[in-house]
Amino acid sequence: MSTPDDKLTLDISKREGTINLGAGPSSLPTSVLLEAAQGILDFSSTGMGLTELSHRSGTFKKVIESAEEDLRKLLDIPENYAVLFMQGGGTEQFSGTALNLLASHAIAHPDYVQQHNGQGPALDYAVSGSWSAKALKESKRLGGNAKAVFDSRKLEGSDGKFGIIPPTSTWQLSGVDGSGKVASKDELPAMLYYCDNETVDGVEYTPAFPIDQLPKEYAQNVPIVADCSSNILSRKIDIAAHSIVFFGAQKNVGPAGVTIVIVKKDLIARDPDEGVSNGGPRIPTTLAYKHHADANSLYNTPPMFAIYASGLVFADLLKSKGGVVGASQRADMKSRAVYDVISKSQGVFAATVKDPASRSRMNICFRILARDGKTPNNELEERFIKRCREKGIEQVKGHRSVGGIRTSLYNAVSPEQTLVLVDVMKAFAKEVQDERRA
Repeated sequence: MSTPDDKLTLDISKREGTINLGAGPSSLPTSVLLEAAQGILDFSSTGMGLTELSHRSGTFKKVIESAEEDLRKLLDIPENYAVLFMQGGGTEQFSGTALNLLASHAIAHPDYVQQHNGQGPALDYAVSGSWSAKALKESKRLGGNAKAVFDSRKLEGSDGKFGIIPPTSTWQLSGVDGSGKVASKDELPAMLYYCDNETVDGVEYTPAFPIDQLPKEYAQNVPIVADCSSNILSRKIDIAAHSIVFFGAQKNVGPAGVTIVIVKKDLIARDPDEGVSNGGPRIPTTLAYKHHADANSLYNTPPMFAIYASGLVFADLLKSKGGVVGASQRADMKSRAVYDVISKSQGVFAATVKDPASRSRMNICFRILARDGKTPNNELEERFIKRCREKGIEQVKGHRSVGGIRTSLYNAVSPEQTLVLVDVMKAFAKEVQDERRA
């Protein structure tokens, strides 16, 4: 127990020997956390911690403005897009995106619901994994006219599991006829949603979501929404080709608590309630984008520490790590090294995503197989997890809904740390191979 005379110090000795491959909340740069820790105690020599300041003070205004400025640089965000620092996690944006775009649609098309027998416009969802499936489910729960343009679990050869992204020519897009042409602009959906990287299932659109392969008239007229919660800042994304890009911080950005929404300004409903009389939704106050945009993300008390720490990550990535380009190069190298071990393991490891072109660089999911080379072996997987822990590698157990092993190689995981994992995998594969030969 400490006494009043004791001086508390930060001990990071254990941290230096630990490799955190958790899927989220995930690893953050140690240098960022040390600076953030100082900021909690005494921010910028104010004598007050960052979490003790007024969110409406000039001091915090500089923090949030700096974070936005650096994020705009990293992602090349056009001026006609607002950057909103919100709460609720990516999950809350399943509701936020649908409600705000339905409100915008109701204002732009005041007679739509009346002309369609009380039914609102379609909401299209590309269901490539667990999170996009949840987004579709939430949209339906809210009463939206939502549908899947494809569901990977229902594709031939999928065995009811996620892992295949079908060609865009097979997608059942609303308002598009069998020849792939827009039959009627009036029948186009209020949005097309996709999750760029499915954290649970290890699925990612590679090299990018195929906007350029969608029917031109569809892509030009339908707001496209991207959930980039688990791969933002790991590769370039064309913000201008989207209407909304959102992401929770707790994977590649910062601590849990802040969700960042990048939204095209002309799609923000000028009055969230204006479209209600036209059949549009009534949006909860704290989910209405207009309120946050008008108040520069200070409509209510924001998650101040999460914004501050995220800003430190943005600055660190810009100044010392080559920005998004550098992060993308490292992500390619790290994931390639791990997948290479899996492919050369002689049946010990097997990637859970069948299509190599759909495998995530951020969340590499695999099983450890029994001697038959087909059946996952839980005992071997527990042994591998233990072996990782002996080498300081933590949180590699797969999501409870799918099992297996999941190694998350977010930006804060260094190439050197990844190679430690690679060495453990190689040694483990050889050990199992030797046992099977004996």
